Amino acid sequence: MTTSLKADTADRSLEHMMARLTALEDRVRTAVAKRRDSDPHDDDRFRGLYLSQAHIERLLDDPQEPFLGVTGLIETDVVETQADEWEAGGENLRLRRMGRIFSLDLLDTELLLVAMAPDLDPRFEKLYGYLHDDVTRRRASIGLALELCDFATTSHDARQRLSRGGALVAGGLILIEDKDRPVLSRTLRVPDRVTSHLLGGDRVEPDVAAVLDQSEVFLSSTPDASLERAYTSGLWPIYVREEGVASGMLAAVSSAARTSLPTLRLDLRKLAASGQPGDLALTAIREARLLGAVLIAGPVDALVEQTAETIGTFSDGLAAIVLIGSRPWDAAWSTHVPLLLEASAPSPEERMDVWREVLSSSNPEVVNGHIDGLLAAASIFRLASPQVARAATAGLLRARSEDRPVEVADLQAAARAQNSSGLERLAHRVEPRAAWNDLVLPSHIQTQLHELVARVRHRDHVMGEWGVGGSSNRGRGITALLAGESGTGKTLAAEVIAMELGLDLYVIDLSTVVDKYIGETEKNLDRIFTEADRVNGVLLFDEADAIFGKRSEVRDARDRYANVEVAYLLQRMERFSGLAVLTTNLRANLDDAFTRRIDVIVDFPMPDADARRRLWRMHLTARLPQDESLDIEFMAQRFRLSGGNIRNSCVTGAFLAAEAGRPLTMADLIRGTDREYRKLGRLTLESEFGPYLDLLSVTSGAT
Repeated sequence: MTTSLKADTADRSLEHMMARLTALEDRVRTAVAKRRDSDPHDDDRFRGLYLSQAHIERLLDDPQEPFLGVTGLIETDVVETQADEWEAGGENLRLRRMGRIFSLDLLDTELLLVAMAPDLDPRFEKLYGYLHDDVTRRRASIGLALELCDFATTSHDARQRLSRGGALVAGGLILIEDKDRPVLSRTLRVPDRVTSHLLGGDRVEPDVAAVLDQSEVFLSSTPDASLERAYTSGLWPIYVREEGVASGMLAAVSSAARTSLPTLRLDLRKLAASGQPGDLALTAIREARLLGAVLIAGPVDALVEQTAETIGTFSDGLAAIVLIGSRPWDAAWSTHVPLLLEASAPSPEERMDVWREVLSSSNPEVVNGHIDGLLAAASIFRLASPQVARAATAGLLRARSEDRPVEVADLQAAARAQNSSGLERLAHRVEPRAAWNDLVLPSHIQTQLHELVARVRHRDHVMGEWGVGGSSNRGRGITALLAGESGTGKTLAAEVIAMELGLDLYVIDLSTVVDKYIGETEKNLDRIFTEADRVNGVLLFDEADAIFGKRSEVRDARDRYANVEVAYLLQRMERFSGLAVLTTNLRANLDDAFTRRIDVIVDFPMPDADARRRLWRMHLTARLPQDESLDIEFMAQRFRLSGGNIRNSCVTGAFLAAEAGRPLTMADLIRGTDREYRKLGRLTLESEFGPYLDLLSVTSGAT
């Protein structure tokens, strides 16, 4: 009898496997002949459907010895000698390659072939049914597999090969079914993907394909020497921690490309949401080993809260695997110790290369010949290279959808869209609309704010390329303090800065930060700064003295922990890499240690008469119907109000005019100003209201 599958002589890998299957066929032939010789009713046409009484008695009275034939072994040796010659000639024999990758010896491979034979030749189904005395059992059992491979069924070593710790089962090459049966009766099955691979198929398992990271990766031009050495030396598993805009995936894929290793990228967020992360993890590991690829999986943060044990499955050392995450490695995740590495953030030059590559790939009409200007505007965004590629593509699509050249605003909007949503759970996101002409400030204050914008734009150039500031581990973040009385324009200035830079403004909600329980405030601050490092935005701490207050003398436990909070905040600010703006009405209340850590301090004065005049005219818009009685000069000269108070007075007056159904009058403005005075706790004096004081009594009487 010869195997029914014909191997193409040009495919040595398939020819080698079919030769091994032929050797197995001889073993099966011998086993069938032995069984027939010992069958007391070999002419029974219902043979295999039941066991006769005579057969049962014979099994009880004369148990058989284990089968010890050697015919197959001799033929297997001949086949493997031929395989040695083929491999020496450069042939890739998949069965042998699988054996090396999964640490299989010759007998492990034989057990694999026994289990896989029915999937390759349907005649083995019937032969196995006959040998089982049960035509419904068409796959090999553990007992039959051991018999066909010349193992005694009582051999501990033999049973271990088909146990959970054996290379075949641990590698996912053989599945043990019918676990409610006795051990020797349990069925062996080879997954279809393994069979397909040995027959020459390299299509990824569909379940694994569904959780792969399919995003485009622009390879880094900066070598990662540590990671490349680890790849070359096989120091698996590896854990790459990424902080801020550093991309561990980019580093891992780029290093694999430089060392000529194929990769399989797994999105652990999809895996965690699959409902079967543990099983999928094992399948993905097997897939990577079959393909001889490095399995790059991240972010592990997606598994920590839900199924941390899956991290241990990945890091068990069986595969060439790189795990990626933003958290420090936790020893509780796995008993295996990984190689711990840090991913570095892309340099400004790398980011510019990606921007340029994507933008240059578009039609010249779309870029409109202003690529240098576009790159200058995009350089401010601290994005990982994959985010840069997505942002540039999104900006181009936005311009094409309106059939016009791409503009700076397109790239800015696309870059902001790459921001993580995590910070929005801790802060209120504001899309800035205010511009420089909305600020009414002395020229020297405006100059300081422009200098702050310049710091943000050129920080990578000054601190990176020029190396100004030293080589300490302090982040490249910039912190500005805007101090001044309420309503002088501090918050508006922060919005203008964000608008000028093309960034979103994130206003920190102090209710999400300050916590009465010890240690919780620090945790909240850490979450805020961690998320802020991942976004391109301006972080605004309004009324900052609430959490940046002075440390006090320790009189009780609460004082001690309050001081710890401030000390932690000082340390965390050192590592922050973004732009933080702090506003305060009382600069003296801030801890002195913050002064050294603050890059820019801007004191906002109360507006003088000229500034107040501009503020009144700015808030009384041209679209507002106005009576000729309005005396803006009087309002500017007499009432020493901040810009915020002036705005409120105008708004109140406008509502009064709207309710009366007439243009805004001087009486409305006087009444609105009076309301502001009352809120401020100030007296209504004739020296300030002058000839218009009577309007208050008239309007009050009307009310």
